[in-house]
Amino acid sequence: MLRFISDLFDPILSYIKDDPVRPEIPLDFRVSESSEVLVLEDNGLLKAIVCVAYRDFVPKNVQELMEKPTTPNIAVFYTIWSYTPGAGRDLIMEARNELPKRRPNINKFVTLSPQTEMARKFHLKNGANIYRANSDSVNYEYA
Repeated sequence: MLRFISDLFDPILSYIKDDPVRPEIPLDFRVSESSEVLVLEDNGLLKAIVCVAYRDFVPKNVQELMEKPTTPNIAVFYTIWSYTPGAGRDLIMEARNELPKRRPNINKFVTLSPQTEMARKFHLKNGANIYRANSDSVNYEYA
């Protein structure tokens, strides 16, 4: 089951400490009017977490990610981790399917990923294409 966390006091946010990609991003950015934390659960078992920011541009770095959008139409997945094998992929696919139902203005799905082989393999294996390579990140796009 996919859960959308939009309350700063949700106990699931205690797992943000496990973020392996962008642990420096504060909670009040992750859960705000233009950002959410999405969680994949199965019968109370936490399987994976992804943080998504809604923007009107594709950010090249964390500094740009922090800029406030005017009219968000892009979902930017900027960190993801899983607790069970394959759950990261399942979470991205479910988020890709469910986000437009909750936010009909979202029409593009991209990442702000580190330039690592693990990130490259993960996204390309799961159907993304390279949208843009930046100086210290890569934007992958999920069609």
